[in-house]
Amino acid sequence: MSESSTVTRHDPHNGDAATTARILNEALPYLQRYAGETIVIKYGGNAMTDEKLQRSFCENVVMMKQVGIEPVVVHGGGPQIGDMLKRLDVKSHFVDGMRVTDKATMEVVEMVLGGLVNKQIVSLLSQAGGRALGLTGKDARLIRARTMQLPGQPLDVLGFVGEVASVDCRVLDRLRNQDFIPVIAPIGTDDKGASYNINADLVASAIAIALGASRLLLLTNTPGILDAEGQLLTGLDSAAVRALIDDGTIYGGMLPKVSCALDAVDRGVPSVVILDGRVEHALLLELFTDQGAGTLIGTSHSGSQ
Repeated sequence: MSESSTVTRHDPHNGDAATTARILNEALPYLQRYAGETIVIKYGGNAMTDEKLQRSFCENVVMMKQVGIEPVVVHGGGPQIGDMLKRLDVKSHFVDGMRVTDKATMEVVEMVLGGLVNKQIVSLLSQAGGRALGLTGKDARLIRARTMQLPGQPLDVLGFVGEVASVDCRVLDRLRNQDFIPVIAPIGTDDKGASYNINADLVASAIAIALGASRLLLLTNTPGILDAEGQLLTGLDSAAVRALIDDGTIYGGMLPKVSCALDAVDRGVPSVVILDGRVEHALLLELFTDQGAGTLIGTSHSGSQ
């Protein structure tokens, strides 16, 4: 330090400084628990469209990497795809709430997810001090896809909407071994080279299973799973979640996300958290505090951690 440099010292009795120290101390057991572990994060919802939340999300991911966690980001981009289709005057129609993806629509999907959205996330992670690299499921044959079929509908009714057939994690292992943060756009390819648009929750679940992740975090626009009175349920096991589905407490748009969570838990991921992406620093709150930031689904009943 040069003689002209000055250092601002803070009163150790200052409330803000003491609070910071307590928070850091509270985080210690969680830092120890997750060191060296892989955590897959599905990034979507308001966290992707609000500039302040975008930056806090990327800062959180970079911090995870800095403290020895191996984050893998899988992102969505539905609103951005819809906006671009409108700008290009590409008409869309829906079957059972799902966008039919013809060849022209698939070209827009690839452009938006694999280009615009993916590279924006990579750029923000780099600005936050991380080393990120973007790819789609087509790269290095990461995600093999097959056509998604809706019950009672013809096989090709949705066009190039797919589901995950298999995952080859070798490219992700190489990236992580070289200290990169992988950022994955949910596009897969079949044996004939055709591209498929795949729900990002499905991809995140499949990636978490294939990597043997210790936790899957699904960011959404709700606090988590709510009970019949609208109160947040912080910790559930698989049986309790299925009971909530059966009695109609979990319904509508939450069902596919919860199904992805259950699939991950049933296939070896110890816990999945559905957390509120509208909360600034939701990732750090969930991972490193006693409070948590959503609903944890695990193999046995537990709290938010």
